[in-house]
Amino acid sequence: MDWQDIPLNALRAFEASARHLSFTRAATELCVTQAAISHQVKSLEQRLGVVLFRRLPRALALTDEGAALLPGLSESFERIANMLGQFEGGHAREVLNVGVVGTFAVGWLLRRLPLFREAHPFIDLRLSTHNNRVDIAADGLDYAIRFGDGAWHSTEAVPLLEAPLTVLCAPEIARRLTTPRDIYHEVLLRSYRATEWPAWFHAVGLAPPAIRGPVFDASGTMVEAAMLGLGVALAPAAMFQRHLEAGRLRQPFDITMSTGRYWLTWLKSKSPTTAMKSFRVWVEAMLDVASPLA
Repeated sequence: MDWQDIPLNALRAFEASARHLSFTRAATELCVTQAAISHQVKSLEQRLGVVLFRRLPRALALTDEGAALLPGLSESFERIANMLGQFEGGHAREVLNVGVVGTFAVGWLLRRLPLFREAHPFIDLRLSTHNNRVDIAADGLDYAIRFGDGAWHSTEAVPLLEAPLTVLCAPEIARRLTTPRDIYHEVLLRSYRATEWPAWFHAVGLAPPAIRGPVFDASGTMVEAAMLGLGVALAPAAMFQRHLEAGRLRQPFDITMSTGRYWLTWLKSKSPTTAMKSFRVWVEAMLDVASPLA
């Protein structure tokens, strides 16, 4: 039997009836009569040579054959709907999946997304956040924005933004920090990169103490802890400007230390799509201009 000989309406009638287990509700969904649905299903059963439903006095029940057919049909109709949904106003929408390290997402990207949507209304941008540990292929990403030195296996990377680390803390703690040596008396909040605090102490000419403060897997959470007065954090001040300007967070010293920067990364094996090219151009343009959102 050639599947192309099976009318699409018969498949739709079966799929809707199987979801609702009712010819009547399927008819309401598809805007036809109950008799038309019943006829389409009966026709499909005859073409396939199987019984798809057991007709009960007040309901339907799927046979084993009907239960085997339903998942594939439902998935196919969903894929068709999603594909057709990409067309809007005579334009094709394109999905772009971007994974963003959480600090960059909150500190820079989110406030600018309305500008991206205005510039590219037919790109369906889907964001996910991570803590700088990301698998582009396994996560199905087009791009990943992350922090580091730009050297990731099988990955292309273009630099986005410098993000030197500095001491950040609550105002009440900042008032007692007059010199870097005063840090010795504070709880040191740590990221999972264990070398940062020792490197900072060496940079200011001090011997690193034994560091036993709590460890965080995201800078955003660590800085929230700092704002609550739980300790002192090393984090990129550029990503927390709103809190600094509002006075919830203080930078007691002008000392900064560079351990990397933010990068736009993608798999070498992936050919950039139109949406990918548009996003990269937009991000780089936003970084090149003196934005009032910075």
